[in-house]
Amino acid sequence: MNVIKSGNFTWIDFLDPQPSDITYLQENFNIHPLAVEELITPTYQPKAVQYENCLFLSIHTPLFDTALRTTYPGELDIILTKDYIITSHRHDIYQLRDFFVKLSKSKGSQRTYFAQTPAHLLHHIIELLLNSCFPKLHHISENLDYIETQVFSDHEKEMVLEISVVKRDILNFRRTLKPQRSILDSLSQKEQPFIPDELRVYFQDLIGTNIRIWNILESTKETIEALEATNNSLLSNKLNLTMKVLTIFSAVLLPITLYSNVMSMSTSIPLSNNPDGFWIHSGVMLVVALATIFVFRAKKWF
Repeated sequence: MNVIKSGNFTWIDFLDPQPSDITYLQENFNIHPLAVEELITPTYQPKAVQYENCLFLSIHTPLFDTALRTTYPGELDIILTKDYIITSHRHDIYQLRDFFVKLSKSKGSQRTYFAQTPAHLLHHIIELLLNSCFPKLHHISENLDYIETQVFSDHEKEMVLEISVVKRDILNFRRTLKPQRSILDSLSQKEQPFIPDELRVYFQDLIGTNIRIWNILESTKETIEALEATNNSLLSNKLNLTMKVLTIFSAVLLPITLYSNVMSMSTSIPLSNNPDGFWIHSGVMLVVALATIFVFRAKKWF
């Protein structure tokens, strides 16, 4: 448990809360029991619940797993009262951690962010998490540029897995971000006793930020799908060329094979006693092969 008490209210942050932390909240704060229980219960969908003495929020922020190379939702639970803001998260949300450390070490920053109400700090936290999406989207755009370069540099096979990885990352990002819109709508439109009326316009601005992020995600989704289709088309074209070469090779060998089989069926191979018989038969097979190629060319089959 980390605590910053400054100005008009207190910020308490829990990383991976334990039963002892929940007991501490129950014994020292007048918070609705259901809101406290939510802190240790995983929430798979964002939610906002108004209780008599607090506002409970559960939001998900996109986090990146460097080992799996994919985005996953990091749950952040928030309890807002008139005098406290309590945050709880099981994963290390480094943007939130860095901001908390900055406030704990700087009295000037505390005077700035703790001068008004907990709702003002809540707005800044959500804004911080939304703005953290833009560097991640920039990283995805760089991956798309790399894939595009490789696709048109004759590396289609290598890009099959890379496209799948980036596509999964984008889909997980979208799945994490999309439900947040309803939370921002509830904070900006409904009357909340713990959120001053003048803050609604600022939460409306966060909706605009969320929309911009979503539009970028839509663009990246369309781009990766187009690159996937292009890569598959190039792979299919290469496969068709390979099959075409193999088919032509087989077709050219077919009459030669037939000729040699017919010759071997005779009890006495023609020209077997001729010292140049081998070269004569080889010449005949060469002529047959060239004639087959000529017919294929005349038919424009290759």
